[in-house]
Amino acid sequence: MSAPAHPTYKVMITKAIADLKNRTGSSRQAIKKYILANYNVGDEARFGKIFNTQLRRLVANGVLVQPKGPAGSVKISPEEKVKLAAAAKKAAQKAAPKKKAPAKKKKAAPKKKKAPAKKKAPAKKKAPAKKKAPAKRKPRK
Repeated sequence: MSAPAHPTYKVMITKAIADLKNRTGSSRQAIKKYILANYNVGDEARFGKIFNTQLRRLVANGVLVQPKGPAGSVKISPEEKVKLAAAAKKAAQKAAPKKKAPAKKKKAAPKKKKAPAKKKAPAKKKAPAKKKAPAKRKPRK
């Protein structure tokens, strides 16, 4: 069996709740809609069963909290928020040195200068044929 084309349900659910940014928590329907829109989870009926099971499991493990009871909205627990913030800081610190490393450029080896191309002598233009001077008029008397 090959690996699924999506992250774990814990990651998908916590990301959905964080991205929806509801102060009182996100509803099951909103979380499902977000996951279906952003991840390739396959069959929706099968996804619904697994989603509900994983949601219950995450609440039981303390990763998520349901402040209004089992049928209400779902929030990320304060302990999990601290863990996610710490993980985000570590990821940012690891990413920062990686960005700096490519910025340092090694001095390029001095390039040999090519001999300047010899300019061809401009082609001599033939002098335009001189026009005959107009005949002088004789003064009138």
